[in-house]
Amino acid sequence: MGVIEKLKSDYGLTIGKTAKRDFVLIIDEINRGNVSQIFGELITLIEPDKRAGMPEALEVTLPYSKEKFSVPANLHIIGTMNTADRSVEALDTALRRRFSFCEMSPDYSLLRGSTVHGLDLGDLLETINQRIEGLLDRDHAIGHSYFLKVKLGDSTLKDVFLDEIIPLLQEYFYGNFGRIELVLGHGFVRSVPVTQSLFAVPSPDNDEFGDHVRYTLIPRSKMDDPAFAKALQVLMKHE
Repeated sequence: MGVIEKLKSDYGLTIGKTAKRDFVLIIDEINRGNVSQIFGELITLIEPDKRAGMPEALEVTLPYSKEKFSVPANLHIIGTMNTADRSVEALDTALRRRFSFCEMSPDYSLLRGSTVHGLDLGDLLETINQRIEGLLDRDHAIGHSYFLKVKLGDSTLKDVFLDEIIPLLQEYFYGNFGRIELVLGHGFVRSVPVTQSLFAVPSPDNDEFGDHVRYTLIPRSKMDDPAFAKALQVLMKHE
C-alpha cells in the first residue's frame, strides 16, 4: 500500500474507473540479478519515450513466439534494493540511466506508541540508527520492518535483537565488537581485559604483546528477560 501512495503523491498515479488503467510491476532486490539477462532488449523499451504509443515507440520480436512486443505506457516499474548491500556498487549503468532513485528511509512514525519493556520502539530504532550513521553512514540504517514484526506480535524484541539486529551489526562492523558496544551498550557486549599473565613468559626482546581489552557478545544463555530488559535500558542511557 505504501508503494501505491508513493506513486500517487510523487508521480501522479490515478486509480479509478477510467478507460486507461495503471499497472505496477515490482522487482524486489533488482540489484542482485543479471540485468542484461533479465531485461535483454527490453532495457531500451522501458524508457518513457520508447513505450507503445509514444513518439519514438519501439518494439521487438520475441525469440520464441516471434510475436511483436512493446512496453505499454501505463506500466510503472519499481525496483527495490538495499543500499547497504555491496552488490549495489556493481549495478548496471544501463539500469541506472533508466530509473529514478528514491531513498526510502526508516519510518519511525510506524513504530511510535508501541512499547516493549517501557521503551518506545520508534525511539529505540532511531537511537540505534543515529549511532550507526555516526560510525558508518545513513545507507546502513536499519529498516523499520525489523521492529514492525514486534509491533504486530509476529516476533519478540529479544529474538529480533539476538537473531537479526546483532548479526547484522556483526556484518556491518566485520566482527568488531568494540564498535557494536558503541551502538548497543555494555548490556549486550562485555569487555574482557587481556594481560601478559595469560601467556607464557616471553624473552626480554619479545614485544609482540601489550595489555589490551577484548570485546565479546554476551551469550544468549546469559540473556534472560530481566538481563535483556536491563540491556535495553543501558542502550537508551536510562541507567
